[in-house]
Amino acid sequence: MIEFFNSPEGKAAKLPFSQSVRVGDVVYLSGCLGNVPGKQELVPGGMEPEVRQMMDNIAAALKPHGLGFNSIFKCLVMLADMNEWGAFNKVYLPYFDPERMPSRSAFGTNGLALGARVEMECWAYARPQ
Repeated sequence: MIEFFNSPEGKAAKLPFSQSVRVGDVVYLSGCLGNVPGKQELVPGGMEPEVRQMMDNIAAALKPHGLGFNSIFKCLVMLADMNEWGAFNKVYLPYFDPERMPSRSAFGTNGLALGARVEMECWAYARPQ
């Protein structure tokens, strides 16, 4: 069974993708940005505020599944500038148990939606319903 999820804010934004899709016991989150929920605008301030908002947006996408950061097992990070790797990690790391860090890949890109500094997609484990 496949289930598609969008928050009311996600539906209002009329984006051409689902915020998350559950297939069996895996939840796939679409790439999240540091955007103001329900709006196509980034929070101001650059990398660190964007990462904090992005992580809040990820938490909101996990919530309908009854999941949190401890359920994430894989992250894919896209950075507009690899020189901001340290600033990204400074905010990212406290969200996870140091003994249960998700596997992760990262790459630099020449552009992200809305001119974002960072985007991340995640996979999370959800117990069978």
